[in-house]
Amino acid sequence: MNWTVYCIEAVGIIAVFTAAIMIPLCKNPIWWIHDYPKNIQEKYFETHERIPAEPLSTPALIKKSFAILICIALFSWLMIIAGAKGFFTAFSASYGLWLLVDWYDCFFLDWVLFANVKRIRLPGTEHMDSAYHQKKYHFVHSLIGMALGLIPCLICGLIIMLFT
Repeated sequence: MNWTVYCIEAVGIIAVFTAAIMIPLCKNPIWWIHDYPKNIQEKYFETHERIPAEPLSTPALIKKSFAILICIALFSWLMIIAGAKGFFTAFSASYGLWLLVDWYDCFFLDWVLFANVKRIRLPGTEHMDSAYHQKKYHFVHSLIGMALGLIPCLICGLIIMLFT
């Protein structure tokens, strides 16, 4: 495995993830409403039409399933480029990328940007500073993300094992 290539891939995946989250979020924060804390959602729905916002709602599941499929394809491709050989190397390296993105999402995007950038606040909730600074909420969701990441990374490991 070429660790220089892997480190370059890590920087690239952070950039791609940031763009994939922040561009739609800045254009239309409602797109990610299912990821906002419940009290922010409820305040928003006091003055706006209620739409499916539960984490297991159809729109959320479609978005997240599509993202998982992209992750499997992207991670498999990145592992091939980095020269991963065998299941364990591909699984552990892809899970390392997953954890990097998960922790970056929690500790920077959620705790810093989400909490402080007014442009990404839902209309009518701009004043809810303490609700946007819920570190525990984002940390718990990061732990869930860590567990969910095992699935695409295991599949990535299997793909590399079978096709390289």
